[in-house]
Amino acid sequence: MPNSLYVVFQAIANVKNEEQLRLALMDKIGEYFGVQHCGIYLIDEQPNSEMNVQTIPAVCMENNPVGRYVVERHAPAHEQLILSPGDWKHFCSRQDHEHVMTGPIVCDGQLVGTLNLARNQGTEAFNADDIADLSALCIHLSAKLATLRAKEAKISNSLLVSPLTARELEIAELVAQGLTNAEIGRRLWITQNSVKQALKRMFRKLGVSARSEMVAKLHLISLN
Repeated sequence: MPNSLYVVFQAIANVKNEEQLRLALMDKIGEYFGVQHCGIYLIDEQPNSEMNVQTIPAVCMENNPVGRYVVERHAPAHEQLILSPGDWKHFCSRQDHEHVMTGPIVCDGQLVGTLNLARNQGTEAFNADDIADLSALCIHLSAKLATLRAKEAKISNSLLVSPLTARELEIAELVAQGLTNAEIGRRLWITQNSVKQALKRMFRKLGVSARSEMVAKLHLISLN
């Protein structure tokens, strides 16, 4: 088990989209907290999606006091923080949810999701240290999700006025940050030649002949 949340925080920082946020982090989070089940549930997902079925444990149900606590307070909780010993089994009899803990994912003051953890029967209950760590983790998750959604909105708005594709806009953004073709290729998991060919297409679409000219023109387009 990792002895620090730093590894998990770094993994969050490296996430590129919401799918990675929900899937790529689970092994590290599960290992850190020593849980058998964990998942991220985003409230705006389709209610019948496979992701929801897999990632919503009993802790997320509306008639559940743990879930209700998180919704009302936007603060993490586990069953022993709210209930007397043994009372949790009146709400959930599942042996693979013997102990549960959930934390809020918040954007712009609104609860947009939860991080859910569960331990099997025969394992230790969650404690105050677990709650403190989950609180820190949820802050990082909330900030990352807000960043991803802001970036997605920016790309969507740019697509309305720009002749470039979403992928080309990603490349343009990295060009504006001063990255080389090789660095852009590594960041986007494509070859350096793919970046070079994409830039040629982008130059033609925009009627420019240099990287700086392209960035300046895209900036003007976004202002219109």
